[in-house]
Amino acid sequence: MNEGKIVEYIDQGRFICTLCLQDKGNRLHLLTPFNREVNLSPKRALLISKASMDTLGPREELLDRLKQTEALRRRLREEVQVKELWELVREEEQDFDYEYLAQLCFGEMVTDDHISALVRALFEDRLYFKMKDGRFLPHSEEMVDQIIRQKKEETRREDRLREGSAWLIEILQNRVDQDPSCKQEVVDLLVELALYGNEAPNFKYAKELLLRAGISDLQQARKLLVKLGVWEVDENLELLRLDIKTSFSQEVLDLSEELVRMAFQDSKREDLRHLYTFTIDGPLTKDFDDALSIEIKSDSILLGIHISDVAQVILPNSLLDAEASQRSSSLYLPRRHIPMIPQNLSQDTLSLREGYDRHAVSLISRLDKSGNLLDYRFALSLVNVKQQLTYDQVNEIYTKESILEEAYQLGQYLRQKRMDQGSLTLSLPELYVRFCSDSSLHLEMVEQNTPSRMMVAEFMIFYNWLAARFCRDNEIPVLYRGQEGPSERLTINEAGYLYFVFKQRRKLNPLMIGTEPRCHTGLGLDVYTNASSPIRRYLDLVVQRQIRGYLIDGSPLYDKEALEEIRMTSEPTLRDIERVKRNRIRYWIQKYLLQHIGEKFSALVLDVLRGRYRILLTDFLLVTEMKRVEGQDFFEGQQIIVTVKKVDPWNDLLSLEYAG
Repeated sequence: MNEGKIVEYIDQGRFICTLCLQDKGNRLHLLTPFNREVNLSPKRALLISKASMDTLGPREELLDRLKQTEALRRRLREEVQVKELWELVREEEQDFDYEYLAQLCFGEMVTDDHISALVRALFEDRLYFKMKDGRFLPHSEEMVDQIIRQKKEETRREDRLREGSAWLIEILQNRVDQDPSCKQEVVDLLVELALYGNEAPNFKYAKELLLRAGISDLQQARKLLVKLGVWEVDENLELLRLDIKTSFSQEVLDLSEELVRMAFQDSKREDLRHLYTFTIDGPLTKDFDDALSIEIKSDSILLGIHISDVAQVILPNSLLDAEASQRSSSLYLPRRHIPMIPQNLSQDTLSLREGYDRHAVSLISRLDKSGNLLDYRFALSLVNVKQQLTYDQVNEIYTKESILEEAYQLGQYLRQKRMDQGSLTLSLPELYVRFCSDSSLHLEMVEQNTPSRMMVAEFMIFYNWLAARFCRDNEIPVLYRGQEGPSERLTINEAGYLYFVFKQRRKLNPLMIGTEPRCHTGLGLDVYTNASSPIRRYLDLVVQRQIRGYLIDGSPLYDKEALEEIRMTSEPTLRDIERVKRNRIRYWIQKYLLQHIGEKFSALVLDVLRGRYRILLTDFLLVTEMKRVEGQDFFEGQQIIVTVKKVDPWNDLLSLEYAG
């Protein structure tokens, strides 16, 4: 029985010294020094004294004895040198009972008070010992060092939380006098939180920081970063999440500058500077990697497609090659262009600019007047672009210029031949984002089937097709592109072209890239690769190296195994780039819709789903969803009108409702 014994237990991290008034078996009835009576499960008792006192005496006497015991044990606790005790026993690698350790501290004759003092000391200072099953286990020296580091980090983190939260409060109140030493750490935490939410590596730390600043909405992290000037209002979070490089190191820039100053001479090049060579691109294009020439003969047409010889300058395994390989592709976004190679090369030295001699890998093909291929060859060439035209300019003048008119007719012939061979025409307008001076947005759908865009597309497809044939027929290892036929070929019905395109695209088989030649049914071609944009696409540069090596000495640079390694390295990055492009266009469309809350827009029902509709906003080709409302039943292909209710571009949230 424990009546009359001193019972100690821990409550909220504090030692409580009590006197047991009654032992009821499954609970102890205790008296505290504050003259309170409490019940305690015996399992919670940490220490129970061996000695006991008479509980029948006056209450004041009991309380005095209890307080004296508490005071004595506190005083004895101060005599316990925990570190010295640890140094005595740490090598023994075993746990010890309370009494043995108390004897090491106070000598052989120890009382309940000495044992209590020992337990209190080791409980309060947990650096050197661990309490387990009523015994103490000394920590190893490595564990002690680790705990010390953890305590320092906890102290440092607490200081940062205090300073950082105070700074955030000042920012919110627009009264910042001086930035704290922890500014960068706080900014990094805000960035993590804004990018990854509750998946952030230091989520709890960042959340605590905001809570101490009185911020419960974690979405405020982004707004704080904008307020601090760390991010722009329309910061591209996808670039940051995917860690896509947006600038070049100084080492890469220095190397590119050296290459700009070098004079690349090649006496074996075929001089094609006499040809009337021209480019057709967008008005803002600066990296011209393809040019055209057309010579009209009495019975044939000589079509020249000239691609910048990037492989001559960007050498395999060089620093610039590693940079281009890592990026895989240039990235064109509204308001931003992230090149694959530095701009002094991509927009100058390697760009087929008007009036400058440039090295190229040219396809010289001879076709009859009906567009049938008679013969072709690839050559390392020297070209000089005579005129740089825009798509709009060509659309205006192509019927008045014989060469452009011939180019248009030839493009039509080539397209028709592919269609006769089963190609699918599923082109859609491309959305362009225009930024107005008053901070408003203008969205423009640019048709891709204009005469100028059609002919450029067909000539690039033609170049890539013959590049693939050239490699296949000469057993040059290369990365081919193929696509099996669609699982089903649909026809345009009363729902219209847009509905047909979106439905047919779902029936397409995925594009396959590999070292074995295969048909590209989507393009209606027996073999295909990509080689027409080596300034902008790394895999095109790799194909160009193969062709170039063969033309020089019959020795392609890569074998099939090396090409497969390049493919596997590039494909994840290319998927990321496509994701960034797709999501960024979606962001700007939603930013535009944010300026038009309550307005009506045309939509096309693509799918009837459970509880919702998948629809297409036809003005922007944006696929989104709309909640199904009882009494409103639509069918696939139906044209409807919707109203914009709510938009949050940052979180990709768009709420629409039926308007007629």
